[in-house]
Amino acid sequence: MKNFRLVATFTYPHEYLVLKFLLEKEDIPFVFENETMVDISPFYSNALGGIRLLVPEAYVEYVIELINDLNAPSSPLRVV
Repeated sequence: MKNFRLVATFTYPHEYLVLKFLLEKEDIPFVFENETMVDISPFYSNALGGIRLLVPEAYVEYVIELINDLNAPSSPLRVV
């Protein structure tokens, strides 16, 4: 995971499912750290620092823009 940067942190998996679908659709490489641990035991999320979205340096600005577009008031697919 060399040259990957933290873009966002989520508490629970349902908060980023739409974003995950869009990243897969755009063929953007990504990693959700702690995803499996939080799936197994959701109450550990805060102790682990949440579920962290990591993307390569080249995609950071695009992914941030994508998250901001999803969080826009006019968007029906808000990311929590």
